[in-house]
Amino acid sequence: MCETLAPEDMVVQSMPDVSPTKWHLAHVTWFFECFLLKPHLPGYRELEPRYDFLFNSYYYTAGEMHARTRRGLLSRPTVDEVLDYRRHVDKHVMQLLGTCDTEARFLVTLGLNHEQQHQELLLTDIKHVLAQNPLQPAYRPDAATASGEDAGPMGWQSFPGGVAEIGAEGKAFCYDNETPRHRVWLEDFELATRPVTNRDYVAFIEDGGYERPELWLSDGWATVMTDRWRRPLYWTADLEHIFTLGGLRPLDREAPVTHVSYYEADAYARWAAARLPTEAEWEVASRAVRDTMNGNFVDSGALQPRACKDSSLRQMFGDVWEWTASPYAPYPGFKPLAGSLGEYNGKFMCSQLVLRGGSCATPANHIRRTYRNFFYPRDRWQFTGLRLARSV
Repeated sequence: MCETLAPEDMVVQSMPDVSPTKWHLAHVTWFFECFLLKPHLPGYRELEPRYDFLFNSYYYTAGEMHARTRRGLLSRPTVDEVLDYRRHVDKHVMQLLGTCDTEARFLVTLGLNHEQQHQELLLTDIKHVLAQNPLQPAYRPDAATASGEDAGPMGWQSFPGGVAEIGAEGKAFCYDNETPRHRVWLEDFELATRPVTNRDYVAFIEDGGYERPELWLSDGWATVMTDRWRRPLYWTADLEHIFTLGGLRPLDREAPVTHVSYYEADAYARWAAARLPTEAEWEVASRAVRDTMNGNFVDSGALQPRACKDSSLRQMFGDVWEWTASPYAPYPGFKPLAGSLGEYNGKFMCSQLVLRGGSCATPANHIRRTYRNFFYPRDRWQFTGLRLARSV
């Protein structure tokens, strides 16, 4: 994933939420070292004990850490030294794999899923980094080409209310925040057959969407005023171009809109006389999609949402993470993982919103119907979009 990047690209931190590429490489390596090798490989010796402090992210029970906002100041270790660190840890993980017990096998699987999350963050973070450069460099020049398809009109699919079950079940891997499976009550609802497109969103802008306070939540309107939002992140002022991982491209008006915050998604839904779905509605509706792998994920190489014309409920998986109206909170009976790994998800269950479905930067084998992503309502540097819902 880093083959097209120069070392100078990999050390930049363009805002507090973005981590340098080099830090992502080191952090996922540290995760395997801290939680797998040290407890489970007798005689394992760290390459550099000080990396514990530099590359811990937020696991306070595992020790202190370098401030997140200052990761871009870490000129050392160099990119080459970080790659040496990865090779050191990878070699010892391979050594351990032959003798893994049940606990170690789970930690390997968790570590791989954790690395997939950071693969996506690496892409969204380097996109933000490159977007700050007046030269508008591409991460990969052949990426982000339009599909050439017409998204077609938005339709609606009805779903009956009643008692439903959501959450993970069975023995397949999932994160603790997807459990336990539990019952919810749903009223009858409708879900849009496709995500909101760039064309749809341009109509919202041209109708004064960013100038009408009645459409916005109070915090959202304050953000619009303070940060002077007038369009999604990465769009040009004339609404004709968008910065992508393939560089500056003409805005594909048929593709799903992306890089919008929850505030923008909610305001658009209100303007469209609709609302955002709850995460329970989204999960129940997603069962109408047979193949969760059939979507525009990172595996396609597009690295940008693309238009797709189909008569059925489509693009539920891939393309854009879809904002829901549900706060990120524990399910009834939720129990976090034991020890330091309990900090992975549980402690963030406050003031954030749930997103579903994965994006064009998500590995296809990482996503599932029950997967709960979460971000703060003002966040929009991720590939976030929206799908409308209506009460019946």
